[in-house]
Amino acid sequence: MNAMTDLRTHGLTRALANQARALTLAEIPEVTRAWARQCILDYTACGIAGASDELVHILLAEMQEQGGKEAASVMGHAGKLPAASAAIVNGAAAHALDFDDVNLAMPGHPSVAILPALLALAEERGSSGADVLTAFVAGYELQCRVGRVISPGHYDVLGFHSTATVGSFGAAAACAHLMGLDADKFATALGIAGTQAAGLKSMFGTMCKPLHAGKAAYNGVMGAKLAARGFTSRTDVLECAQGFAKTHSPDFNPERAMETPVGGWYIQSNLFKYHAACYMVHSSIESARKLRDLHGVTPDRVERIRVQLEESCDRICNIPAPVTGLEAKFSLKLATAMGLSGIDTGRLSTYSGEVATNPGLVALRDKVELDFRTGIPNTFAEIELLLTDGKTVTARHDSGIPSADVVDQGKRLEEKFNALVEPVLGSNRSSALISDIGRFEALADVRGLMGLVGG
Repeated sequence: MNAMTDLRTHGLTRALANQARALTLAEIPEVTRAWARQCILDYTACGIAGASDELVHILLAEMQEQGGKEAASVMGHAGKLPAASAAIVNGAAAHALDFDDVNLAMPGHPSVAILPALLALAEERGSSGADVLTAFVAGYELQCRVGRVISPGHYDVLGFHSTATVGSFGAAAACAHLMGLDADKFATALGIAGTQAAGLKSMFGTMCKPLHAGKAAYNGVMGAKLAARGFTSRTDVLECAQGFAKTHSPDFNPERAMETPVGGWYIQSNLFKYHAACYMVHSSIESARKLRDLHGVTPDRVERIRVQLEESCDRICNIPAPVTGLEAKFSLKLATAMGLSGIDTGRLSTYSGEVATNPGLVALRDKVELDFRTGIPNTFAEIELLLTDGKTVTARHDSGIPSADVVDQGKRLEEKFNALVEPVLGSNRSSALISDIGRFEALADVRGLMGLVGG
């Protein structure tokens, strides 16, 4: 039965559940597996580096106080927690730095919603790397298909944070796949996750944004585990009257869920971050860096800065005068000033209150004029500079185009991994993690790998 026939016969939720449930490792091409391993590598780096954030300590203290079965590791910390508790802490840790990957089909952060749930459950169960990787790809693809169904209104118009909402479905699907749930319980797991799904873009710049990723992972673990125990839910949560799609978006197009993505897999459109800030500011940074490199532009030569962007960026990352490091990650004006100043925006220490309020950066930031347009990608930016000598120079960049060279991408991600992980765990453990993730499908039991991520 093809995808469209399954949609017409069983409805959207069951059609997506059936598709995800049926996926096997043999059906996943090697290049797609490479993308999946890179997602696991990048997620692990972001989680270990983010584990020292204040918000993680708060969450960890709460989860430890709640107690329960010690089943799953906490990245960057000693001791174990119940799988769902580890999922919420690790998810928040991996999103705390806003340095984790993106997929525009959601649109949001795909890996950080799924992997904290899936790896915690896998550690509890002693699952193999092959089973985990297959479940990850199954959840990733379903997650992006759900995002397509309710785009663009869910995120752009109503202000839901898709990492939290759509991510809950991806996490539940991955966990349900790993547990081998039957068709009814798989769809039920999606229903349980869907009724918990929440998260507001208005919380960007606060600790709640990283919490969204953790909650998506938590929802996924609970959805699959409760369904396995016989907990009930609707099995048509996405399409039913007053269901997820109709209450969470002015746009509902179930046929879009069954379309074949470019290259055959949504995971091959995954976008990795090399700047530790909101993805929508990356093109402004890259454009600014081009102007420095190509024209020798320095801040003292800048009279006026105009940045052309898609209008939705105004609602995502336009904190005009940030005073904290977290706010700085969502400031287009400051990001542009950083790029023009040659500041290392991939370094974690860059995003601090001291940098955000630096007088020289603030003066340059205040020269930035944002020109919001319609009809262009929200990952695109064009910067026009008027220099003090009267000359005008421009540069543009689109950060929404996936890498065409998966091998080179892997090298860049290993460099990022070492930069984030070695200061926390040391070079030996960092190298061991890279090695294990590089042969992920060959791991008989992921517990050995998970034992390396703790403090």
